Amino acid sequence: MNRRTKYLIIFLIILAFLPFFLSSAWLSLAITFLIFSIVAFSGDIILGRAGVFNMGHAIFFGLGAYATAILNTHFHFSIISTLPFAIILPLVIAYLIISPIIHLRGDYLLVATIGFNIIFEQVLSNNPFGLTGGPDGIFGIDLLNVFGFTFSSQISIYYLAFGILVLSVLLLKALNKSKYGRALFYINKDEIAAKSMGINISQYKLFAFGLGASMAGLAGFVFALQNSAVSPESFNFMQSVMFFAIILVGGGASMPGILAGTFIMFILPELFTSFKDSRYLIFGAAMILTMILRPHGLLPMKFGDIPKFLKPKKEA
Repeated sequence: MNRRTKYLIIFLIILAFLPFFLSSAWLSLAITFLIFSIVAFSGDIILGRAGVFNMGHAIFFGLGAYATAILNTHFHFSIISTLPFAIILPLVIAYLIISPIIHLRGDYLLVATIGFNIIFEQVLSNNPFGLTGGPDGIFGIDLLNVFGFTFSSQISIYYLAFGILVLSVLLLKALNKSKYGRALFYINKDEIAAKSMGINISQYKLFAFGLGASMAGLAGFVFALQNSAVSPESFNFMQSVMFFAIILVGGGASMPGILAGTFIMFILPELFTSFKDSRYLIFGAAMILTMILRPHGLLPMKFGDIPKFLKPKKEA
């Protein structure tokens, strides 16, 4: 177990006991931190591991939240029964919108995802078929009830989000050691070399988008529960920019880096309430300083040119 894994475990243990020391306002902020960390982890699969520039990740986050809200408020689904839709719908939409453009590289794919995010925001605001509630969004989402236990308190939502965060960490750990994780790493480093090794570039990029979209949708499900409401402004283009910035500031393919990036980009401005209106100024300054002082992020993945899990084992 390396040092960073130990630090990650210690941090998760701290998070496990943190609610007992927080006021209601700080607990709400801590839940937001957990949810946004999950979204950032999901975006890191696409950007940090596959190396695909994606500036529309808030789409998948929003699809999970709106799937829960619409099915519950308009069609009277129980909250727990909306969960599969919150996970599967972003996966399906990711395939539909990304598969035609997955062959694009670099800036071209980036611009395409920006366009999709702007379209998504406009669709939510225009209230198609009276489903999304327009600019005001949807209110009155029911509480989650599982086997007779109702998630009615902030602390119960906190531990729901914390449990999903832990599962996300385990999933990414497993991904790192799998053939899919190795393929994504090779694609990130050198697409031509990866293709020469027989790796289907488009297939693995779509896999990264699908997995990342599903994780983001799950985070959207928890977001809808936390707020009992959803609105377009929570899933606009600037939110996608923020998630993109988290990965760059924290360090791609680094779970401690993603957590650090989430804290800096979303939580730090809240700690200095007098500077809350300068959130984007803090965001810009953090980006500039990071690119100058730590171009690979604050806590980049420590694998050098070849990850430890890809190095050949020594013969006995």
